[in-house]
Amino acid sequence: MPDADDDALPAAPRRDILTHPAFAYFWSATTIRSFGGAIAGVAFQVLIVTVLNATPIQISVLSALGVVPYLFLGLIVGALMDRWRRQRTLVLTSIGRAVVLGVVPVLLITDTLTYWTLAAVILALGVLTLFADSAAQPLLPRIVPRDSLVSANARLGQSTTVAGTAGPALGGLLLNLVGAPIVFIFETVINAVAAVLQSRIRVDEPKVAKRAAGRHIGHDIAEGMRYTYQHPTLRPLALSVHVWFLGNSIVSTLFGVYVLRELALPAWAFGIALAAGGVGGFAGALIAPRVGALLGAGRVILLGRALVVVPWAILAAAPLTADSGVGILLVVVATAQFLYGLAMGIEDTNDIAYRQAVAPDEIQGRMNATIRTINRVVFFFGALLTGVLMTWLGYHWTLGIGALVFAIATLVVAFSPLRTARHEDAATR
Repeated sequence: MPDADDDALPAAPRRDILTHPAFAYFWSATTIRSFGGAIAGVAFQVLIVTVLNATPIQISVLSALGVVPYLFLGLIVGALMDRWRRQRTLVLTSIGRAVVLGVVPVLLITDTLTYWTLAAVILALGVLTLFADSAAQPLLPRIVPRDSLVSANARLGQSTTVAGTAGPALGGLLLNLVGAPIVFIFETVINAVAAVLQSRIRVDEPKVAKRAAGRHIGHDIAEGMRYTYQHPTLRPLALSVHVWFLGNSIVSTLFGVYVLRELALPAWAFGIALAAGGVGGFAGALIAPRVGALLGAGRVILLGRALVVVPWAILAAAPLTADSGVGILLVVVATAQFLYGLAMGIEDTNDIAYRQAVAPDEIQGRMNATIRTINRVVFFFGALLTGVLMTWLGYHWTLGIGALVFAIATLVVAFSPLRTARHEDAATR
């Protein structure tokens, strides 16, 4: 029986999640790939615009190729991740990305890069990214204890945000210094290093139970969808995030056009505004574990959903014009981006961690794939809808509709059992 004085002793400090060897390898591989992806994104844009001189329609088709694999393969790949070894899948996709990216400098050096060869590269990378993402999310709960998932996702969110903020600038610098072929060789090396790091992850992945006779992958997909949309807290979480993605498709499609064309903000100021969003995202991910522990998963998700309404409502209502002055415009737009990033940093970490904690391992792949695939479908059609809204209603009304959609996503959480859900309850199931 413990001594009475034990209650007076301070609790042992929780180790930083990066001291966990398996997660340290996972985080390192994810971080360098995030930086690599941000650098490659800039390099691809330069190739598309300056080397291939692609038309607007061709550019839109190339952009869509990144989403197409999710539309057609998302649910299938998610089901496969509940059958396959997830760690092995991560390694193989990193090797595959290294090979595909290594083709680009060969095409450039031999002067055989065309619109169609680049389209094939982008499509192949999209498929490999789909497999990698589908393996990574359900693998994480096997690597770290479920009560450490918030801390783990916060670390991943912080490094991803930094990569998304600094990576494009680094990519532009590298392109100017060494040229596109060397940049893509660098990308090949990054993914090869990621594969080595992922191969060193030590994780116990149980053997998948043998499937009943006559049971095909369609049954697995249907089971994953039923689990997701019949679960008392995952259902409102999924529905809310689907609505959130509709709002996000509207504002993200509109934002650049509105700021650069309607407000005539200079490119340098636009870059600063986007960087402010990255700072907000980093700050949000930094405080997400503490806020999640204080408020609980449901309330912090609700907070993030509510906070994201604010910047877009402000931009919709503010009487901004190109004559407002660069200083005022930059302050307003950068503040809006900071709040947007802050909301996502706080909410995303807790949202993903709760999903990973509440679902059993054998259905993690399908649950995550169900939510992620529907999100992409919603985003795809929301982006198309935004063009119509901008044409008929103008920028400010479209921004207002985006804010309204975000508010609806907030209400879904507010009037559901998810509102009172806590991470520790999910982690003990």
